[in-house]
Amino acid sequence: MSQTGNSEAGVIDNRVFVLILQHPHEKREPLATAPAVVATLRHAKLVTGLSWPNLARALGRDAEPRRWAALYLGSVRPAALADRRELMLLGRDGQPIADPAPILRGLDGIVLIDGTWSQAKTLWWRNPWLLKLHRLVLNPPRPARLGKLRREPRREALSTLEAAALALRHLETGPTAAEALLAALGDIIAAARPTPGQPVSG
Repeated sequence: MSQTGNSEAGVIDNRVFVLILQHPHEKREPLATAPAVVATLRHAKLVTGLSWPNLARALGRDAEPRRWAALYLGSVRPAALADRRELMLLGRDGQPIADPAPILRGLDGIVLIDGTWSQAKTLWWRNPWLLKLHRLVLNPPRPARLGKLRREPRREALSTLEAAALALRHLETGPTAAEALLAALGDIIAAARPTPGQPVSG
């Protein structure tokens, strides 16, 4: 398993830690956005593999699961997605919690899974400790910005970088971390677009 942290000066000093579990095959994807997350945020870590025994092992230090949340990959009831909130905290019944603020304010970190939809589901089921974390669901107001360059199976299936930005926009006290991540996403999109006269691969 490979691990990538961020210790450089000049990156954004986010409060909520972002831990990314990356499927090994995603590491070879040209449009993978997870490395840009750890390059932008001071408190972020990218680990590559298929399974870890618990949150602490993946994170590399002790952690309280009850103070962490994972972006949920399971089925979500249509009534939940009809909720207008961009970030929802689900209860065990699959319905959004009416007053999530106390739990969200107390989160130390979030876990994102990086890979194609099938790869992400593989990681989810191979790491049952994720079920001990709070479950967050994103309800993005618009389709993924990478959608024209990398097809996603569902509208809410954002790139890892865009998902981190949307989550932190609601979990951080200021917009700085989210804005920096979206700027990094813009750079990735700009670099991936062919210049005039350049043939498009695919």
